[in-house]
Amino acid sequence: MPKILIKLKKIKTQAKIKKPNFYEVILLNDDFTTMEFVVKVLQLFFNMTKVSANKIMLKIHNEGSAVCGVYPYEVAETKVMQVINFAKQNQYPLKCIMKKSI
Repeated sequence: MPKILIKLKKIKTQAKIKKPNFYEVILLNDDFTTMEFVVKVLQLFFNMTKVSANKIMLKIHNEGSAVCGVYPYEVAETKVMQVINFAKQNQYPLKCIMKKSI
């Protein structure tokens, strides 16, 4: 019986892992939301210490806005909605937005 040789070809596969896009969550200044409430939001939703929250709050107050954190899309979207809903529940017009991080 003749021998049959089968040659197997190796196929190289390389999975390309794409890094997720990150988004900045930004709080915007307004004339009605109290500084104390902004500090509370920063502590509750962005896990900041009182000192860090005060620094960011002053930046928002003085410059009109500040980045509170950088997250993957779904996390950033959730943070924005949580902040907006919490502000509405407490009758403040605090605005929170997200934009793609560079």
